Order: sequence, then C-alpha cells, then structure tokens
Amino acid sequence: MARAGSRQTGTQRDHQAQSERPADSSALVPSRRQYLELKQQYPHAILLYRLGDFYEAFDDDAHIVARDARITLTSRSFGRNGRVPMAGIPHHALNYYLSRLLAAGHTVAIAEQLSEPGRGLVERAVTRVLTPGTVAETALLPSTENRYLAAIAPLGDRIGLAWVDVSTGEFTTLELNGPSRADLLRDELARLNPAECLLPDTAETMDGIIGHITRLPHWHFAPKRAAAILCEHFHTQALTPFGCAELPGAIGAAGAILVYLQQTNPALLAMLTSLRTESLGRTVWVDAATRRNLELTRSLHTGGTRGSLLSVLDHTKTAMGARTLRRIVSQPLRDLAELQRRQGIIAALVAATRVRHHLGHILASVGDLERLISRVTQGLATARDLLQLKSALEGVEALLGHLQAAQAPALRSFAENIPSCADLAVMIEAAIIEDAEGVRIRPGFSPALDQAREAIRETRQWLASLEQQERERTGIRSLKVGYNKVFGYYIEVTRPNLPNVPPDYIRKQTVANGERFITAALKEAEARILSAEGEIEALERAALTDLCHTLTSHADRLLQTARRVAELDAFIAMAEAAVRYNWVAPILDESDCIEIVQGRHPVVEATMTHQPFIPNDCMIGGDGPRILLVTGPNMGGKSTYLRQVALIVWLAQIGSFVPAERARIGLVDRIFSRIGAHDDLAGGQSTFMVEMVETATILHQATRKSLVILDEIGRGTSTYDGLAIARAVLEDLHDRIGARTLFATHYLELTALSETFPGIANAHVEVLERDGRVIFFYTVRPGPADRAYGIHVARLAGLPPWVADRAEAVLAELTNTRPVAMPAPPQEEHIPASPWEAGNLRGPYQLPLAGFPPPPVACQAVAHELAALDLSSMTPREALTWLFAQQARLRGHATHQVGQ
Repeated sequence: MARAGSRQTGTQRDHQAQSERPADSSALVPSRRQYLELKQQYPHAILLYRLGDFYEAFDDDAHIVARDARITLTSRSFGRNGRVPMAGIPHHALNYYLSRLLAAGHTVAIAEQLSEPGRGLVERAVTRVLTPGTVAETALLPSTENRYLAAIAPLGDRIGLAWVDVSTGEFTTLELNGPSRADLLRDELARLNPAECLLPDTAETMDGIIGHITRLPHWHFAPKRAAAILCEHFHTQALTPFGCAELPGAIGAAGAILVYLQQTNPALLAMLTSLRTESLGRTVWVDAATRRNLELTRSLHTGGTRGSLLSVLDHTKTAMGARTLRRIVSQPLRDLAELQRRQGIIAALVAATRVRHHLGHILASVGDLERLISRVTQGLATARDLLQLKSALEGVEALLGHLQAAQAPALRSFAENIPSCADLAVMIEAAIIEDAEGVRIRPGFSPALDQAREAIRETRQWLASLEQQERERTGIRSLKVGYNKVFGYYIEVTRPNLPNVPPDYIRKQTVANGERFITAALKEAEARILSAEGEIEALERAALTDLCHTLTSHADRLLQTARRVAELDAFIAMAEAAVRYNWVAPILDESDCIEIVQGRHPVVEATMTHQPFIPNDCMIGGDGPRILLVTGPNMGGKSTYLRQVALIVWLAQIGSFVPAERARIGLVDRIFSRIGAHDDLAGGQSTFMVEMVETATILHQATRKSLVILDEIGRGTSTYDGLAIARAVLEDLHDRIGARTLFATHYLELTALSETFPGIANAHVEVLERDGRVIFFYTVRPGPADRAYGIHVARLAGLPPWVADRAEAVLAELTNTRPVAMPAPPQEEHIPASPWEAGNLRGPYQLPLAGFPPPPVACQAVAHELAALDLSSMTPREALTWLFAQQARLRGHATHQVGQ
C-alpha cells in the first residue's frame, strides 16, 4: 500500500519541477503559451490538451502518460522553442486510456476546445478534473461495484472515517475510538476498498491504507471548519439530524471530502443530498483475513466474483441492485429489528412467486437509475438520457403498483418508503419527444426554440424545391443540389452539361465527373440556415440545462427512490436464491446458541449439479459445548463444514434465508476465520507468521458473543511446537474468551481435552477404510477420529505408489507399529527396523550381521494390488506388463535397503 502513495508523490514532484521551469512567454507560439497557462493552473495534474482529434500531453506529462497509459512518446516543434516531448490519445479512445492513468493514481485535467477551429487561436479551458476517487463517468466505472473516495481524520484517541461514491451520492461517516481503532480502520478500509484516500499533510502514513493517497492541508480536517462547511452544504444550522454532532473525527473526515470535491469537480456536490452516520455497535465486526478466507465477494481461486458467496446470491436485474447487494453481503448486522424487517420482505417475495417475477421483469427496464441521476445533476445528460430517466421513473410507478396491490403487509409497507416521482416523469414527457427527427426538445416546451425552428423551416422548404426549380430553369436533368461540411450547399453539374450552365452560377469546386457551383440566393439561404442551426443548437442546450436544473432540485427525492428500488432488487435476488436452492428463514434472537439442522455450504452446493450435497448439523453455545473440536482426514470435509457454519451465520445476519432444514442463530458481534495457508513475503511474513498474526488478532479481539472458526492452528512449525500452540489457543478460548468456536485439527492428541474441559466436545468427519482404500462420507459425527489418513489422501492426489509405500513404512517406524497383515518378529530377539529406532533404544545396541530388516510394506502393497486386480478383464500383455513393473519395484526396494 505504501508504494501507491510514494508513487503519487513522485509524480507530484515531476509536475512541480515542470511548473517551475522558466519560459520566455514572448518567444512562445500562441498554442504553447495557452498550454502553459492552463498547466500553471493545474500543476499537480496531468493536463490533456485537446488538439483536433487528439488529447495531447507535453513535457514531463508526456513521459508519464507514455509510461502509464502505455502509448508512444513522440515530440513536436514549437518554432524557436525547439521540440518538446508529446504523447497523444485519440479522442475516441479517451476513456480507455483515462482508466489506465486513474488506476496508476494520477489526477487528470482535461482541456477541451470551446470554439470551432478557424481563424486565430481556438479557445480552450479545463472542463473536467478526474482523480481515482472522483470518477463519475459510467464508462470509467465498474457497473456492479462502488468506487469510493475515503477521508481519514486522526484526532487524538479517535479516528474519523468518511467515504463517498460520487456516482451514486452515497455519503457516509464513522468515528472509531479505543485502543483497537487502528485495527478497526484497516478492517473498514478492507470492506470499502476505496480507490483514493485523503489524509492530512501532517499525519503519518498508516498501515493498511488502501488506494492512492492524496494529501490535503490539515486545516481541512479541523472539526469546526468542517462542521461549518457541512452545514452550509446541507443548508442546516447543526449536524444533529445527521447523527454526527458529537463526533468531531467523523465531522472532520466528511468535511475534507466536501472540500476536495469542491476543488476537483464542484458539479459532483449536487449528488450529496444527505449524510449517513454509521455505528460499529450496529454491525458485525469482521477483519480483512476473515473476509478473504470466507470468499464473500471474491473467490481465492478465480480472483473474481465467480465462486464467492455473492455469486450465489446475485440474481439482480440492475447494476444499482448489484451494488446494493454487494454492500449488504459485505456488512452483516447486529440490529435484530432491521434483520427481521429484511427477512419479512424476503419471505413475502418467496411466497409471492408471480409478484416476484413481475417485479423482476419491471426492474430490468429501470436500469441504473442512480448513475443516470448523477449525469443529470452534473449537467451532462443528453435528451436521450432524460428520455431514459422518464422510462425508468415510469417503471418505478409500475413497481409501486404491484407492491401496493400485494397481499403481504411487508411488501405494502416497503412501497410506502419509495417516493413517487410520477410528476417528474410527466415533466420530462412534456419536454422531450422521440419521433422521425430523433430525440429532441418537444415543440411547445421552449417558445424561443419553436420560433427558431419555424424560421428555418421555410428556408429548408425552399432548398428542398431548389433542385427541381433549377432543372426546369436550365434544362439540365441530372443537376443536383448537395451539401458537405467543407463547402456547404452547392449545385453539381456533370461535364457534358457544363455548356448549359447559366451565367449567374459561380464555380466553387471541380470534381471527377463535373463542376460544383453556388448562386447568390443559395449562399444567402445557407447563411440563414447555419445561423439558425447555431441558434437552435444553443436554445436546445439551454432548454436541456434548464430541465436538468429543475430535476436536480428534486435530486434528494430521486436518489431516495433509486436507493429503495436498488434495495428491492437486492431483496428479490436473495428471495430468488432462497427459492432456487431451497433455503429457509432462520430464527434470530439475542441468545448465544447456534443450532443448525441439516446445514449445507451455499457455494459448494450451488456448484454441485450432478450429485447432492451431504448436509450436517451443528449445535454450539446455549446449554451445550461452546467449542467443537473437529478431526478427520484431509478431503473429508472439515474445512467445508467450518466455512459452512460461518456462512450460514453470515447469511442470517444480512437478513437472508439460509441453506438448512432449520436454523436458530443467536446473533454474533464478531466473526473470525483462520482458514487456509498463505504468506506475505513482500511484507516479510512467512506462512506460519501470517497464521500466528491472524490467530493473535482473534485472541485479542474475540468476545463471548463472537463466532470463531479455526482450521489447523500450529501446522506451520514443528509437531510439538504446533501441538503446544494449538492446545494453548484452545484453552484460552475455553477459559477466558468463551466464544462459540469450531476448531479443526489433525492433532488427535487434542481430542483428550474433552475429558477435562466441559465446554469442549469432539466431532469427526466419517470415513470408511476398505481394502486399503478410504471412502469419504462427508458427514460429521460425534466423537474423535481414530487416525488422520494422510497417506491415503496422498495416494488419491496421485503421489507415486513407491513414495506412498515408503511413507507408510516411515509412519510405521515413527509410531513403533507394524502393518496388521505382517507377522510380528520373534519376541526373544527384537531387531530394530531402522537406525532411528536403534538410536532411541535405552542402552547400547549391537547391530546384527544381517543389518536392519527390510520394511515389509512394499510386499504387502504388492499383495493388496494383486488381490484387487480384475484378471478376467486383463489381456495377457497387460498382465505381463504389471508383473514386470512389480518385479522392478521390488528389486528397486531391495537395492534401496542394501544401500542404506
């Protein structure tokens, strides 16, 4: 994370050096002088300067653009000033290259041409300033994810955090305090994944900051100044209505965001119609490791959404619904009333199949209402955008009709919270029309525009009849009246008819098959048309601007409607998943009991199309054990079982149905998951160190109300070290913390703890061993496992047979046991099986002349394979091949023993 911040600092140094470069303005050509004047206004941004069909970057900016946008670096001569570096972006590919520059953490200022090219210098001005966190253009944003700008305001023993999505108007603030505030900040940033973070210029860079770091003067974060800015923006006397009046850190962070948007793109401020204050007491606290391990919104295997919990739930019809569902999945709640409200709405949608399908069909026509409103409030909306907005608002009215007519009280109640915008749809209908002439301002909406159109209509009618009039006047039947952007209107005559051209025709251009002419009347009509068209275009823009301003005054209502509709889309998606996968509504309460009957892993089950998922029960907390110690072989389903329980609790605490026959979930305050093995070599942490850091976090932060999922604690070090650590962790969870815990381990020695610790119970994943093969049942049963079956699993993974055979021999040596099928050696003379065993005998030992006996496991394995052969289906060649292979195998094993 530190590299992103330092890289941007280096870029700023480049820009600063460039802005300080002296230049003799008298020796500069006009375009060069204009560029440098604009660049001086934005010294810390990359300036993209429109030149014809390209956006050009010069000087140091050109080197940066060529490097990070991956385009060719060239140069250009500006007269006596010599050549300067230049990198150009085609205008039609601007968004493609902008996304690269923004991803690299750059601020980009775009200078557009404001006047038509012609005589003199084209007027230019910076019309947009883009930063990684202030992008509102739909083409530059992921459709189903929010792009956040965050601000962090350290204030003594508090940290203020605020974030905004300028494309949707979501604006939230939060204050963190206490000794763990830095950890809480890291975890919140992991949830939000902001593209850009604002920090005071006096603050030290904190660990765990995500996104590109932008420094602002520290006084922008001052609570009093920020409070004044917020009150001015929201037109209030105090911040009490927003719930943050007593949170100075939260106020400072939110105020800094407003200041930054005012500096970069003031048009975005119109989208910020309210400020929401969050409280950690209302949500489940989840650290970054748990989010990663449970694969909530991103799969560790695919690197994307596919294979995550979100992918199972996401049946949304709109992009804004997908973003809302992602936020819901990312933030489980402890608010029982809100969870029961969500559950009631989803239950009503599950029961009302026809209503659910009708609502889904209408939602598909609504589209991304949130980001469409953003274009309107920025003044970027076209007539077609407004027509789309009208269609979306009409769709909202249809949604309201279905919800209000539903039998379920939960759906009728939900409809009451969706503001109607039917009047705004009528307003747009009165202003915009789509007909044979295209999408345009409706006649009657703007009297001035109607007059301009009427004035040009007569001239166009004259032009339409001119061709026939001139054919009759000149007798030239092939005469044509045409138009192009370079020469305007013209009369074209083919070469054979040139002798018949009247004297009032003025030659304008020679073409391949004739000549083009103009007349004084034609030129006068052209002037009238061009003048009128310019006036009409200006009047249409003015009418659109006025309409956008009127709609912007209703932005608060429009955004409330959009957010409620997006929430409805998310709930319909969750209901669809419940129906599709046969999920049930869990019982939610404030107890500390987790009871799951016939629970299933939501993601694994969704991917199993040809066989059923094996369900399992889980009962922890309440009057039963608080720690379930799960043992059994790899591939037996331990990790799946652990994740399954955690995901069921997670689903319950976002208000969703769960994959089980029935479930009762006592709300948890925190969820911790320590699953899987990975390292952080760039951060100087080995796999075992990462494991211990995550375990330490759990032991420091977990409470009696938490849910803890631990898998294979202590496996990254030696056997006895790992066993000791695992036992100590178990004892601390049992004696001090008391959290509801699922603890999977291969240390079978730990199963004896259930005899001395009343809060620990054993469970194991069931397997069956038959003829040297292991059959997995994927069921969890009470009691400990009898062995780990590691070598059997290694065989299934494709470990070479001779290696697996040798592993069994070593295992027999290490555990001082022998395969059951082999006879024991004579008791009167015990011969050690290996030097390791001889070294562990008490007292001296004399090695016999015959040396150590060869391990019999290879012979036993050959016998097992021979017994398993299907001789009736083998060809003679296959049988001989098998015999030769086994003979070579036994000879190789004997040679290995002699070498030892």
